[in-house]
Amino acid sequence: MKPLDSTPRADGFRMPAEWEPHVQTWMVWPERPDNWRLGGKPAQAAFTAVARAIARFEPVTVGVSAGQYANASARLDDPNIRVVEISNDDAWVRDTGPTFVIDERGEVRGVDWTFNAWGGLLGGLYFPWQRDDQVAGKILGLERCARYRTEGFVLEGGSIHVDGEGTLITTEECLLNRNRNPHLARADIEAVLRDHLAVDTVIWLPDGLYNDETDGHVDNFCCFVRPGEVLLAWTDDPQDPNHARCQAALKVLEQARDARGRALTVHKMPIPGPLHASEAECAGVDAAVGSQAREAAVRLAGSYVNFLIVNGGVIAPSFDDPQDEAARTLLQRLFPDREVVMVPGREILLGGGNIHCITQQQPAPRRR
Repeated sequence: MKPLDSTPRADGFRMPAEWEPHVQTWMVWPERPDNWRLGGKPAQAAFTAVARAIARFEPVTVGVSAGQYANASARLDDPNIRVVEISNDDAWVRDTGPTFVIDERGEVRGVDWTFNAWGGLLGGLYFPWQRDDQVAGKILGLERCARYRTEGFVLEGGSIHVDGEGTLITTEECLLNRNRNPHLARADIEAVLRDHLAVDTVIWLPDGLYNDETDGHVDNFCCFVRPGEVLLAWTDDPQDPNHARCQAALKVLEQARDARGRALTVHKMPIPGPLHASEAECAGVDAAVGSQAREAAVRLAGSYVNFLIVNGGVIAPSFDDPQDEAARTLLQRLFPDREVVMVPGREILLGGGNIHCITQQQPAPRRR
C-alpha cells in the first residue's frame, strides 16, 4: 500500500493512550536462535502465556514466519488468537509494528517508522533487519489501514509513551542517540513527533533503565497510568546503578507540566533483582556475526513498568522475585477497574525486553 504524503496531525489523527479501547493486540512469534535460547522454545512458551493472558480480555493476532506457522498455530490454539504469516527478523512488535493513530470520525491509520535494529551499524543488535522494517507495513496492509511512512526517520514504539491528551514522554538516551537520527536536533525530532502523534508537549527524561540494550526505552522505565500521573521505576539503593537515573528522572517529572498544564503525580515502582542470566541460559543462545552476545556477568534490565494495558486488564511481568507482590499490589491500586494478571517474564527478559516490548495495541475506532 502506497504511503500517504501528508501527516497524521494534518489529517486530524492522534495517538491514543494505551488505556483507551482496543480492537486487538499484535504480537510476533520468537524463533531467532542467536537471541532466544534453545532455539526459542522457552521463549515460545512464554509468549504463548502472554498471548493467552491477553486473549482473556481482547483478540490477539500473532505474526509468524512460514517455518514456524504450524508450530505456532498448534501452541496458540485459542478462539481469541489469530495466527497470520508475517516474515520477520525478530519478535519485538512494539518496535517493528505500526504506531496506530485515530481520528474523531472513527478511522484508524498507522505510522510506519523506519527501523534499524536499535542503532543500525552503530550498536544495533542484529543485522540485517530489513524484514523487521517491513512488519509495520504488512500489519497495516492486513488491516487495510492507511499508512504514514517516516522514511529515514528512525523510531521504535517502545521509546515513547503518550497520555492521549497531547503529552509524550521519552528519553534523551534513546531519541538523541547518534545511532538513530544523527542529522536531526532535538527540536527537529520533536517536530516529527508532534506531526505524527499530534502531541504538543514532549517530556525528556535523561536516561532509561541501566543496561537497557535498546538505549534506554522509556517503556521499560516510566509510563503514564492516566492523564497527569506516571509510574517510574525506582530504587532507594545508592549503590544501584539505576539510582542516579531514577533521581534524575524524578527531578524532571516533578518540574514538568503536561500539555494541559497539569503537574505530574509520580508513583514509584520497585525494580526487581538485580537479575542476571545464568551461564547455562547464555550457553543456550547461538553465536552469530552481527548479533549481540549474551553474557552472565551483564545485569538484565528487568522492570515491572514493562506491562501492557488491555481492555479490562493489565498484563505485567513477574520474575520470581521478592518484589513481585509489591508490584502487583501497586498496579492493582493504580488500575482499580482492571484485573492485574502477572505472567512470568524471565524468558522474555533474557531476550532483551518484556511484555510491553512484545505487544502492540490496535485502538478501536471512535466516533464523536
